[in-house]
Amino acid sequence: MSILNQKTLKKSITFNGVGLHTGNKVNLRICPSAPNSGIQFKRVDLKLNNIVIPNVYNVTDATLCTTVSNEAGVKVSTIEHLMAALYGIGVDNAIIEIDNQEVPILDGSAKIFVERILSTGLEISNQPIKIIKIEKRISIKEENKFIEIENSKASLDIDFEIKYSNSFIGTQRNKINVFQNDLSEIYNSRTFCLYEDIEKLRKMNLAKGGSLENAIVVKDNKVLNPKGLRNSKEFVNHKILDCMGDLFLSGYRLVGSIKCSQGGHSLTNKLLRQVFKDKDNFSIFELREKNLPHSFVNKYHLKSIA
Repeated sequence: MSILNQKTLKKSITFNGVGLHTGNKVNLRICPSAPNSGIQFKRVDLKLNNIVIPNVYNVTDATLCTTVSNEAGVKVSTIEHLMAALYGIGVDNAIIEIDNQEVPILDGSAKIFVERILSTGLEISNQPIKIIKIEKRISIKEENKFIEIENSKASLDIDFEIKYSNSFIGTQRNKINVFQNDLSEIYNSRTFCLYEDIEKLRKMNLAKGGSLENAIVVKDNKVLNPKGLRNSKEFVNHKILDCMGDLFLSGYRLVGSIKCSQGGHSLTNKLLRQVFKDKDNFSIFELREKNLPHSFVNKYHLKSIA
């Protein structure tokens, strides 16, 4: 059975914590699910209309986090770190039970999600994974923000840049290959904010659950967190983590090359919507192979299902 077949968890995993923005206590359980069922959130605190599908068209708010809703207006927010963990590890199918609106922030990164999923293990099905391959270059520019995606023969590359007037953060850039690179530093990179923005966020009814336990806080030219940064590019690496999670709202693994400067949840969602606006922009395939190739180039057999 190929490891390129669809995967789910071997058994359920439970997490609990607080929502970064709501400050509410929340319990979350990731449960195994059948092939071709995809990722689904289930609001177990509600009896009706409680299934929310994390896809590109269900994003209803992208203000400092990604929020998805169903037709009844039921929401699940701050899904991006968990989605990035599932995407990077290769979990195709899962039911995520949650008893409040917001996914727990845990330590502000995807590290705990990743460690628990890996320690639990994955169940491999007999169904092949599905891949979206980008065929045409698409770009979006909004003032000083920019994002583009174009064809890649073999990989999902994310080239991300941030620019902050704060001298400690400054300009950072990193590029990763999601399928081939060690993503440990990406998973371990925490959400962050400037100290002077905290009061403004609270007035917006945001960051009510934020603390030095789950976010990096930068004041002037230093980090207020006692243990400092986890890696030298933690700020931009966290933006890459967010981008990975938002890309999983495509519903499939993605083969393409992304470049982004100063983007975020909203810009990534707009890019995906633009991709799906025209069927000539992409192809969808099933990937069949006995073993996971080091590179997809000329080594895979693609069976078109589009």
